[in-house]
Amino acid sequence: MKVSIRKLAFLPAASLLLAGAAMAQTGAIEGDVKGPDGVGLRGALVKIERTDIKGNYKVKTDKKGHYFHAGLPLGQYNVVLEVEGKDVDRVGGVRTRLGDPVPVNFDMAAQVKKQQAMQQAAETGQLTQEQSREMSKEQKDAIEKAMKERSAAMAKNKALNDAFNGGIEAMKTRQWDAAIQSFTKAGEMDPKQHVIWAQLAESYMQSGTAKTGQEQTDAFTKGIESYNKALELKPDDAASHNNMGLAYAKMKKFTEAQAELEKAAALDPPSAGKYFYNLGAVLVNTGNTEPAGVAFKKAIDADPNYADAQYQYGVYLLSKAQTTADGKVIPPPGTKEAFQKYIDLKPDGQFADSAKGMIQTLDSSVQTSFENPDAKKAQPKKAAPKKK
Repeated sequence: MKVSIRKLAFLPAASLLLAGAAMAQTGAIEGDVKGPDGVGLRGALVKIERTDIKGNYKVKTDKKGHYFHAGLPLGQYNVVLEVEGKDVDRVGGVRTRLGDPVPVNFDMAAQVKKQQAMQQAAETGQLTQEQSREMSKEQKDAIEKAMKERSAAMAKNKALNDAFNGGIEAMKTRQWDAAIQSFTKAGEMDPKQHVIWAQLAESYMQSGTAKTGQEQTDAFTKGIESYNKALELKPDDAASHNNMGLAYAKMKKFTEAQAELEKAAALDPPSAGKYFYNLGAVLVNTGNTEPAGVAFKKAIDADPNYADAQYQYGVYLLSKAQTTADGKVIPPPGTKEAFQKYIDLKPDGQFADSAKGMIQTLDSSVQTSFENPDAKKAQPKKAAPKKK
């Protein structure tokens, strides 16, 4: 009976010894965190995640960028640095130990340089031995995949550039069918490039200009379709609106043409004069005098110093002049002023001599009070305007 009591008396002491031994089986991790500027980063979150069994611990850095976490069970951990809610670096395979803390430091500046070096390695496919050793199998597989994708993209880009440049060269030599073929090929490789569709549209319009009948209609229709694709991708492209407006004018769809030119002018006000002048030029060259006059007037309203628009508007007004029975010319108001404005702006311009001759004729024969609706209209020699 005494023996039993003695044994019982020693049990609590043994239990205490076992508990003390269990409590002693912990370690610690500590380190310093430097920000991108090389200075200790305050308030960064360090997450200590056990990998052999479940266990997660967190600690923040102090004002000097230092952290310390004790009482970690002996085991293996990943140590993750989180800054502003994002994981920016990690160290894996950290094993705690008895005694001194295991140091795990983070240097964000060095990490950025390392990431840049890894990115360059991924792009060039040239890994250093050190980089290769540091990479996991998953990382190496990702690098290999990125290299293959980059190689494929480079091959595609070369083919795309070759097709696009081939179209441009064909346009320079007015080989419109070849240009259409090249731009169509480029569009199939990358349908998201608005410039490809814009050039294809121009090629179709130029090709149609040299055709007649249904062939011309088909080419013009495909040109409009291509302009629409270009504008779906870049609706604020004033140049495409301008060119589609000119395309509509060639098709004698003047309402649509004016709408597109007005869109171009609204998107690019400094160039509005040019857009309306171009419309007037197309209309003149297709024998549509009245809408051409309206377009030239809009060009002048947008830019009073657009010299060629002043001249063409003067020619338009002069075409509406009337003559009396004795040969005197009665032009609409503003005719002489338009020619004079051109001379003031371009005294040596291509239309300067013609403008001076018009003014001289008007000065010698003009009347402003007589109107005869049955009189014949004067027919001045007109210089066909060119698109700007």
